[in-house]
Amino acid sequence: MGSKSTTIEEQIQKLSNRGMVFEKNGGIEKAKEILLDIGYYRLGFYWNPFEIDKDHNFAAGTKFSDVVSLYYLDVDLKNILNKALNRIEINLRTQLIYYVSNANPDNPTWFASKKVMFPHFVDNFPKLSYTEKFKLSNKPIKKHHLNYPNDIFAPAWKTLEFLTFGTIYTIYFSLKDEDLKKYIANLYGVKKVEVFQNFLKNVIFIRNICAHSGILFDSNTPKGIKTTPLIKFNNNNRHSLDSSIKVILYFLEKISNSRKKIIEDEITSLFDDHSDNPVIQKIITDKIEYNKK
Repeated sequence: MGSKSTTIEEQIQKLSNRGMVFEKNGGIEKAKEILLDIGYYRLGFYWNPFEIDKDHNFAAGTKFSDVVSLYYLDVDLKNILNKALNRIEINLRTQLIYYVSNANPDNPTWFASKKVMFPHFVDNFPKLSYTEKFKLSNKPIKKHHLNYPNDIFAPAWKTLEFLTFGTIYTIYFSLKDEDLKKYIANLYGVKKVEVFQNFLKNVIFIRNICAHSGILFDSNTPKGIKTTPLIKFNNNNRHSLDSSIKVILYFLEKISNSRKKIIEDEITSLFDDHSDNPVIQKIITDKIEYNKK
């Protein structure tokens, strides 16, 4: 599109010139509605798989409706995974609060103690996480400081409830007690701390895409999932979206097997809904690398 803004009509003409096919009988009007709703630039991530050259021409027979179907598959998959990811995040947060707090019963703000945490984390925590904005924007934290004005921090069971998943991971990573870290990893059936941390990084990577309306179907984890007998990856690809989904389902199974089954069935059903569209099916099998059992 270049650096010059364009009208919806110009966008549709450009797509048509590149070989995009629009449905007859109202297809153009529907396309206008969709472009105004989703946006040309965002939809570009979803017609990218259909492009065949550096000039962005489309493969013969590329339908605008297929691009939109891929977009909504991506949206629906993010919504399904979000339910699983929220469950995992809350569960990990709960385990961390419970076990580390009970290992340090006389230190309710253990996350700010250099006896418990590595100094780098403690030094940066007030600047990066426990900011004035954090204290004012989370009502229980704000109330705590009004009631206890001399406290530098609220206790762990309050503070950690309002930290991001990424910060929860960093707290786990920054614990000095390796035995405690192993114990928490073992709660999820993972014996090695480095494998557990690798799993969590991949879960957080997918969580951030889902939470911020990113492009999911085309995502590959920048850091491969560690080889483990716990999970079998399709084509031995430890970077694919399907591999990340397998890690998410693994965590979910350790938390609630029934919930894992529900999410797994929803994913299967979503992909099955596109079984009559060979274009979308090819993306599911080749790009996402999903293979139905």
